[in-house]
Amino acid sequence: MKIVDVCEFYSELGGGVRTYVAQKLAASARAGHQTVIVAPGPADRQEQRDGGRILWVRAPRLLLDPRYHIFCDRKAIHRVLDREAPDVVEGSSPWVGGQAVASWAGAAVKSFFVHQDPVAAYPHTMLAPRLGTQRVDALFGWLWRYMRGLSGRFDTTVVSGQWLAERLTRFGVKSARAIRFGVEPGLFSPALRSLATRRRMLEQCGIGDERALLLVSVGRHHPEKLPGMLIEAVARARRRIPVGLYMIGDGPLRGRVERRAARAGGMCVAGQVAARSRLAGLLASGDGLLHGCPGETFGLAIAEAISAGLPLIVPSTGGAADLAGPGYAETYEPFRVEACAAAIVRFASRDRAAMAAAAAAAAGSCVRPSGEHFTELFAHYAGLIAARRARQHSCVGIVSERPALAVGLQ
Repeated sequence: MKIVDVCEFYSELGGGVRTYVAQKLAASARAGHQTVIVAPGPADRQEQRDGGRILWVRAPRLLLDPRYHIFCDRKAIHRVLDREAPDVVEGSSPWVGGQAVASWAGAAVKSFFVHQDPVAAYPHTMLAPRLGTQRVDALFGWLWRYMRGLSGRFDTTVVSGQWLAERLTRFGVKSARAIRFGVEPGLFSPALRSLATRRRMLEQCGIGDERALLLVSVGRHHPEKLPGMLIEAVARARRRIPVGLYMIGDGPLRGRVERRAARAGGMCVAGQVAARSRLAGLLASGDGLLHGCPGETFGLAIAEAISAGLPLIVPSTGGAADLAGPGYAETYEPFRVEACAAAIVRFASRDRAAMAAAAAAAAGSCVRPSGEHFTELFAHYAGLIAARRARQHSCVGIVSERPALAVGLQ
């Protein structure tokens, strides 16, 4: 099986999508499939990767985040698809990349792969704190109509969690199928916890008291991740308890995040951590993961934290809440600084060792290995290909019988 993923939000400097793509290429090669990633970039070029290829299509930079480029030419994507002739083509965004896949005239099975809820990512972030999520969903009915129309041009809509499949189905998105994501096995583990690493992380936060609570956040410095809210919530919690925040990630708000964190004190803006093994060690050495985004489709960083034995402080909606359990997590009302700060204080009052043990135990039940996701995904695609071929064979049979039927009537 040959799969082409038209992946509009892929960047070498990105986070969750970059990790997912690397896992997909490796899993595809192990399964004997061929996967090609089509991504927007500064120039047309091809790059060999472990397990497949990346085809870069020249495209302008994304103004909101210059680490990314954005497709603008459907015909350029069509030419790539014509040349590659896939069995399955994935449209991994609802914008130009997804539109290009939907409008392509090729015979491949088409999969609308929803990596991001477009209403939760931006309208909720900007407006829900004042209007509430239900009203924002209603105000953006036009965007849901667009999503319904686009999904109707695909054979399947793939999402990373059942909660999201139910949400999209509620708004009329067609054929939503939940194929839960997973975490790279053997990489994240509580056994990587290091008191020396924890001490250094606290010191980088400017905290010398090793009894202080050490929270870790992982995510892009982008409005939808709400880094400013996390900083303010920790600052408020510090009025009541000793706590530091170690922020992993990068993005267009990096300068603003650094300035706010410096004013608040007790925080370290560590930047991007490219080495996955180092990230695993940092997560295992923290006391808790603090997360702000209420619209995660899955929450890869959250799943990785649980696998590292790291308890959670997360919003009560979205993929974050889907992964949270009472034995190892505190949840709070999305977008509310004071609610987040109160959750931090509640978290600090609990038995850290017990929560860490509960997180490690939960990893086996709520976080599956990434290979299981891809096995299910490839089987789903194989089923769609087989069903399409059966329909085509049936149609050919009907057409071939017509002349004989006509002769019999003469």
